[in-house]
Amino acid sequence: MLSFDIRSLESHAVQVDGTLGADDPVWQEGDPVPASPVRVRGRLSPAGAPGRFYFSGEMHGRLDGECRRCLIPVPVSVDEDDIHLIFAESADDDAADDPDVYIVDPRARELDLRPAIREHWLLGVPAYAECRPDCKGLCPTCGTDLNTGSCDCTPAATDSRWNALRAIRSDAE
Repeated sequence: MLSFDIRSLESHAVQVDGTLGADDPVWQEGDPVPASPVRVRGRLSPAGAPGRFYFSGEMHGRLDGECRRCLIPVPVSVDEDDIHLIFAESADDDAADDPDVYIVDPRARELDLRPAIREHWLLGVPAYAECRPDCKGLCPTCGTDLNTGSCDCTPAATDSRWNALRAIRSDAE
């Protein structure tokens, strides 16, 4: 469960231990959706002024990606061990201008952590996945997986505009 009654939060902190599934409506089209539910744990507590709350915790999930070099499926861990979130009612002008503060409607009865967790998930997903650091990738001509063997393609002709730089490099060696 990642939604909490605001009235009960104003009097005491709660322990958060919930999941955000891949089928949750919080995910938008084009989002890298997790392969398994994202596990969220932490503590949600009042933060001073009425209508302000603080979450401190972690999230762990997995994404099914592709190796950027050879295109084989690769499981990618998305782990964030140090999440700190501040939620505040929109009546506070300072909070509305701060990008690190999530605005809560003053009339809301529940505080929903899911949109903030989604945002941290999107920031935590690596831009590229690799099956291994020494992946050789695919041949750009025939598409052979160079990790499993070589191909018979001739190397592509190099651009002659780079010859001057190659000459400088060979002179330096």
